Amino acid sequence: MCSVKCSRCIGTSLYPLVLISIICNIVLFFPGGDVKYARDGHITQEVRYMGGLVGGGFMVLIPAIFISMTGENGCCGFRFGMFFSIVFAAMGVAGGLYSFIVAGLGVHYGPLCNNGGVWNTPFKNSNPSYLTNQKSWRVCTEPKNVVQFNIGLFFTLMATSGLQVLLCAVQMINGLFGCLCGAGNKNEEA
Repeated sequence: MCSVKCSRCIGTSLYPLVLISIICNIVLFFPGGDVKYARDGHITQEVRYMGGLVGGGFMVLIPAIFISMTGENGCCGFRFGMFFSIVFAAMGVAGGLYSFIVAGLGVHYGPLCNNGGVWNTPFKNSNPSYLTNQKSWRVCTEPKNVVQFNIGLFFTLMATSGLQVLLCAVQMINGLFGCLCGAGNKNEEA
């Protein structure tokens, strides 16, 4: 597959991943589907870091747009455009890594919840991990099912950002080949 077609495929594949990241991060602000927790500041620091919105969202959206344009015939389908696709793909890798790390910390530390009348993160220093001990999840009385809520959304962010990093890394390699060897396009401008 030539560099142009590969760029178009990668750019198009990044759009739904960006959308999933943004949606997951926004939903994390409303545990239990209620705005009162965000309003009262009862959300974890990892949600406030906005890894899915900033990292997996906007920091990957900008490269996705440019990478898609690199794949368009007549628009940046030459060596210069492929070189810049490497730079933008590196930005996408950085954004995906930021989202992955923040989501990983969110899973590791667990949710902020009401634990016997006190708002804290009861699983932050748990040993063994709270993920394997579902009975321990009962310590969180409010918001309802917040542990499952956080685990599901943060794992989704980790999977999504992992794919973003992989696709952007592939584009960096593809851009390098396109830059050195040409875009594989008959209308290529050198």
